[in-house]
Amino acid sequence: QVQLVESGGGLVQPGGSLRLSCAASGSIFAINAMGWYRQAPGRERELVATITGDSATTYADSVKGRFTISRDNAKNTVYLQMNSLKPGDTAVYYCYANIMIKPTFYNMNSWGKGTLVTVSS
Repeated sequence: QVQLVESGGGLVQPGGSLRLSCAASGSIFAINAMGWYRQAPGRERELVATITGDSATTYADSVKGRFTISRDNAKNTVYLQMNSLKPGDTAVYYCYANIMIKPTFYNMNSWGKGTLVTVSS
């Protein structure tokens, strides 16, 4: 019923930048919170950043000042601008959204399949 598709991952050198995008599609009435999580090899999935429907944001301490989350409600899309990337940022990045679906108006949590970000020289 609902799909989240991420894009924008890739290989970047330390200190570089990437911009991730995640577009939601399907039987969407409204999108509440959206966010990004990441999972590095051998580690648990961790929260990176979230943004509410009113565009209030939260960030993991490890990315504060370097990453910026934003959303375009007209496009049902959330973005993650990542600057000053470090090798420790290497992970698969997953998009998340809490969506009110049609026709039931139930809220459901949806996840994308992930996009790989590799920070290496």
